[in-house]
Amino acid sequence: MMNTLPAEWAPQSALLLTWPHPNTDWRDQLDAVEAVYIEIVRTLCQYQPALILCPDRHWQTQVATRLRDAGVPDAQLHWALAPSNDTWTRDHGPITVVTPKQRAGLIDFRFNGWGGKFASPLDDQINSALRAQSPLADHDWQRSELVLEGGALDSDGAGSLLMMRRTILDPKRNPGWSQAAIEQELRQRLGTQHFLWLEHGQLSGDDTDGHIDTLARFVNPRTIAHVSCTDPADPDYPSIQQLIEELRALRDAEGRAYQLLPLPSPQPQYDADGQRLPAGYANFALINGAVLLPVYQDPADREAIHRLQGAFPERRIHPIDCRALITQGGSLHCACMQLPAAVHLGPALPPAALPPTPRPSSAAAA
Repeated sequence: MMNTLPAEWAPQSALLLTWPHPNTDWRDQLDAVEAVYIEIVRTLCQYQPALILCPDRHWQTQVATRLRDAGVPDAQLHWALAPSNDTWTRDHGPITVVTPKQRAGLIDFRFNGWGGKFASPLDDQINSALRAQSPLADHDWQRSELVLEGGALDSDGAGSLLMMRRTILDPKRNPGWSQAAIEQELRQRLGTQHFLWLEHGQLSGDDTDGHIDTLARFVNPRTIAHVSCTDPADPDYPSIQQLIEELRALRDAEGRAYQLLPLPSPQPQYDADGQRLPAGYANFALINGAVLLPVYQDPADREAIHRLQGAFPERRIHPIDCRALITQGGSLHCACMQLPAAVHLGPALPPAALPPTPRPSSAAAA
């Protein structure tokens, strides 16, 4: 018997988010990005709870007030405290499996700021803080020495993983790890039986080296949605075309080709310095009964909604304006991490019940 990594469309107990605060790169646009997070949580909590990580009790009190003012019920909010460098929960949060005993197993993979591009010692300590406090303390936890960001893999829920090779088999992330050693670690920790490695695909402005959750996603065990580009003059066009050819050549565990669902491409988005931003529609997040879809006030938004509604006919598509979020190189899926239904959170606690703010270890503070 092995662990199982649920697909994102499987039932969830909550969605984990690390809240923006003044000690992150959001400091100069905090109001704009907090408005995005508030809309995410307001929409999310119509379907399931949120577990929100704040850097300290003071900031948590402010966030709680803002969410209450937005109409979010207190009973849908769970809280945890830990200092953080950044807010990309997908990459520093735990990856949750279901163990052979049908318990939630939360795996704390290492995180080093996407191969040392950005300071991340506090983010690498977040899972240790979550492990030590309610509501995640009473679960099975494991620590892996593999550097693995949650945005680097996508699961079909049946033992197959879709991954971009360079975001894992990377000397700046995992020096000394061979592909065989990485596959053995993922087999042991996640129960992976079928590895779908890709080589090509990149959105301009993406700091992750091409995380799969920006490019191609399972929408069911037989279908992969993916980015597309129809403009040969676009700098991203060659790599996206190569990605699509690779997806066409993939075979599932039974040797069958996947059905492919191309997603439209928004017009290029740029920051104030003229740098292109990684706007795309593959970075959607699945929650119970709904899809949270990043949109950019672009004519392609409507078509993206239409195509994903066809892929998820029993779920409601909720467009979330993510123009503020992509200014730091990520989008909606990057900002959150699902906690599968095997995670039991218990009743929501009032803010006063939070423990003192955990202190980072000496290694993290160095």
